Amino acid sequence: MMKWYRYIVLALIGFQLMLGNSVYAQLNTDRITSIGRNALYFEDYVLSIQYFNQVIKLKPYLAEPYQLRAIAKIQLGDYQGALRDCNASLELNPFQPGAYYTRGYIYRQLGDHVQAEKDFSEALVFAPENKTYMLLRADTRAQLERYDEALVDINLLLRREPESASLHFERGVICMQQKDTMCALSEFTSTVQYDSQNAQNWSALGVVTMMTGDEDAAYASITKAINLGSKYAGDYINRGIIYYRKHNYRAALADYDKAIELSPQEAQCYFNRGVLRQEVGDYNRAYDDLSKALEMIELTPSNTSSSDLLGPILYQRGMVSMQLQQWKDAISDFDSLSVLHPTFLPAYYIASRAHTALGEKKQAQACLKRAWKIEEDHNNGRDSLNTNTPALNTDAQMARTETNRRDYRKLFSQRAAQNGEADSQEQKYSSATRGRVQDRYQDLVNEPSISLSYYSQSTPKYNYPLAAFNQRKLLPDVLKATTHELPLSAEMVSHHFAQISQLSTTIDALPADLRSVPEREGERVAKILFARAVEFAVVQDYTSAIEDCTRALTLSGLDNTMVAIMYFCQANWRYRLLEYQLANDEIPTTSTSNSANSHSETTYSASFRLMLMDYDQVILRLPDFAFAYYNKANILCWQKDYEAAIKNYDEAIRMDNEFAEAYFNRGLTYIYIGKHHEGLQDLSHAGELGIYQAYNIITRLQ
Repeated sequence: MMKWYRYIVLALIGFQLMLGNSVYAQLNTDRITSIGRNALYFEDYVLSIQYFNQVIKLKPYLAEPYQLRAIAKIQLGDYQGALRDCNASLELNPFQPGAYYTRGYIYRQLGDHVQAEKDFSEALVFAPENKTYMLLRADTRAQLERYDEALVDINLLLRREPESASLHFERGVICMQQKDTMCALSEFTSTVQYDSQNAQNWSALGVVTMMTGDEDAAYASITKAINLGSKYAGDYINRGIIYYRKHNYRAALADYDKAIELSPQEAQCYFNRGVLRQEVGDYNRAYDDLSKALEMIELTPSNTSSSDLLGPILYQRGMVSMQLQQWKDAISDFDSLSVLHPTFLPAYYIASRAHTALGEKKQAQACLKRAWKIEEDHNNGRDSLNTNTPALNTDAQMARTETNRRDYRKLFSQRAAQNGEADSQEQKYSSATRGRVQDRYQDLVNEPSISLSYYSQSTPKYNYPLAAFNQRKLLPDVLKATTHELPLSAEMVSHHFAQISQLSTTIDALPADLRSVPEREGERVAKILFARAVEFAVVQDYTSAIEDCTRALTLSGLDNTMVAIMYFCQANWRYRLLEYQLANDEIPTTSTSNSANSHSETTYSASFRLMLMDYDQVILRLPDFAFAYYNKANILCWQKDYEAAIKNYDEAIRMDNEFAEAYFNRGLTYIYIGKHHEGLQDLSHAGELGIYQAYNIITRLQ
């Protein structure tokens, strides 16, 4: 008889199911939802939507699937579709803080801060202690210029965590928005006291101290941020300004060059360098920089901070054109400047000089008359043009502090919405997870284990035993060795569900007790079971994949290569399943006196033990299978058994001396145990073989 979880696959490819009773149906939809969460965790959003669609079809009265589907749509950029799902979820159950939080996030992305603030407030009604909800509401209120209310939220959080550097940073940002420089100075000073190793904190303090005129203190803070590895171009811009004002032009130019390297699309970088080059008489290069700054503004006309530079750029480029005696270019820039700032007198006087140089006396006189009229109106109090416009700042411009460091304002975390009630969960979700590119400066992360899959994002790795297995054509497609599997499209998902259905029909006809299968039939039956196991793994149903693989391994008549490949895949699937369970707190990692938790701890330990046993079975049958040693070493690293891990990396490299990932991971492992020299050698080799992020780590370690 077909087991209950097999109906999941049939439902997903559109078959009409006749469920025996309500309990059976509940198990079915719970199982589909669980697999959908799994796909969502592994960032396979298209696949997860397919699962949630089926749950909604079967039980449209459940609120959770709509919310989960909304989260997947957010990740795909479908904010309107996500908003519809959030509304549907809240109509079915209006008591979900996570759903209000999710909808508030969508409204923020759509620019509707009023509705976003309402939803964050509603979420706080049900979860009043949630830090993330309150931070989002404070930030949204600041966007609405309701600064006093924003400070109420931040101050409440600070009473709970008075030494939180991030909260003092938030309050400092709000003080900056209120133009309260002294308040901001106090807050950013507290920020560096509580977290002195964060470059962003020193950068913010540097900006504020620079605004107060204490350039020596600003220089010290900005240099500290740079020494801590700041990649923010504004730090180099601001330090360059300090050098410029102290007439250290060589150092200022070096900082502006670095700012442009970090942010080649930032108009302010080119503007400041252009002003410096103008100062030292390098007019041709100054003209090029100022023209490049103008080009950057034209590419991003909606960027307010860049468009504020338009007037200064036109003025400075006009002045450079005057130095180069390019009179027509100068007139063009000053005419454009007069349109932007009609009461800026220097534009008319200098344009008059350019017209005079061209012999255009009539145009020169017109410019002078316009300037005199503006002065006369101003003196007589008859200004009809914007007399409140501040004087045009044509000097090098400061960069403001980079305030978008806050994790909760970055890419939406699907699990933060699902588990919004627990701050500890949200903190964990901001860490590294499968499928994400980790580019944070301080991260030292091993390369992933080798998986065998039908799909690979990059060129698959070659291995002779695997090639021999594929030549036998035991599976519908070729297994590829990869560290990064390719996400599935909707068409691919449908194809694999159909494959599972077809194989299930064949498997249902097999004897319930596979021990009765004759040895001569063992390979044929194992081939069918393993084929379906691989299909289940492709759609991320690892529990079913492991079950089929385990059943296949009970059969007799199998050769060593086939058995080894099955054990290898089974170990990988155990790892994927455990990773998902850990991320969702299904298995605690610390033992307690509670018997249930002790059982979970046993399950956690047993999972690692079973993985290692599987890899040992692979090595026993295929002693030259380098991937087994490499994956086993990764598991040992996770368990912090670094010496044993290094021995297994040694074996993997001995079998394949161009195994870049093994060199990289062994290098990091050496560093973990304090052997920096050996670690640097391995990282260098990994860099040569194509893992270029190794060079960043080498630079930092040296």
